[in-house]
Amino acid sequence: MFFVGVNAGPGKSLLAAVMLTGVILLGVVMTFWVSRLLSATILKGVPSSFTLELPPYRRPRVGQVIARSVLDRTLFVLGRAVAVAAPAGLVIWLCANVQVGGVSVLAHCTGFLDPFARLLGLDGVILMAFILGFPANEIVIPIIIMSYLSTGTLLELDDLGALHELLVRNGWTWLTAVCTMLFSLMHWPCSTTCMTIGKETKSMKWTLLSFAIPTGIGMVVCFLVASGARILQLV
Repeated sequence: MFFVGVNAGPGKSLLAAVMLTGVILLGVVMTFWVSRLLSATILKGVPSSFTLELPPYRRPRVGQVIARSVLDRTLFVLGRAVAVAAPAGLVIWLCANVQVGGVSVLAHCTGFLDPFARLLGLDGVILMAFILGFPANEIVIPIIIMSYLSTGTLLELDDLGALHELLVRNGWTWLTAVCTMLFSLMHWPCSTTCMTIGKETKSMKWTLLSFAIPTGIGMVVCFLVASGARILQLV
C-alpha cells in the first residue's frame, strides 16, 4: 500500500513480489547472524547433535494414518490454540469495551505505550496490537483497525484503498510501514510456538530466551531504522 500502491498491475505485482522476497531474505540473513551470535556467546561450547531414529518400514494403513494425524496433530494443536485464544479474546474484548473515565482501557494502554513506540517508528496502537496479538499474529491488523475506528470488535477491511486511507489518516508514513514490517518479521513468536518450545525443551530459560531474543533484535532494528530516517530527515 505504501510502496507499490493499492491498484493491481503487472509492474506493481512484480515490485510487490520483489519486496516480499527482500523481506524473506532479510529474515534468513538475520537467522544466520543470530545463530552465529548465539554460538559465540550463550551456546559456546555446548555440543550440537541431532539424532533421528527411523522406525521399520511398514505398508501404511490409510485409516490409521488419518486417525492418528487428527488426534495427535490437528486436535492437539487446536486444543493448545483454544486454551490461549479464548482467554485472549476475552481480554481484547474487555480492553476495547470497558471504559475508565469515558475512555476505553485499550485507549489508555495505547496512550501509555505511544512514547516508547514512537522511538521504534511505530505508535501505541501498533505496539499494543502486537501485544494483544500474542495468541495469534494474524489478528494484529484487525486489532489496529479496531483501535483506529474505535469499534470495540475485531474487523477487517477488504478494500486496500480504504485501509490505506485509514492508516494515513492515523499518522502512518512509509517509515511506519517499514518499521511495522520489520517488527512483524522479528518480534516474539506466537503463544502456540512458545508452548511448543517449552514442551520440547522442558526449560523455562530457553522458552523465555526464544521470546526475548527476537523481540530485542526487532526493537533495536526498528529503533536504528527510525532514528536513521529522522536524522537524515527522510520523514
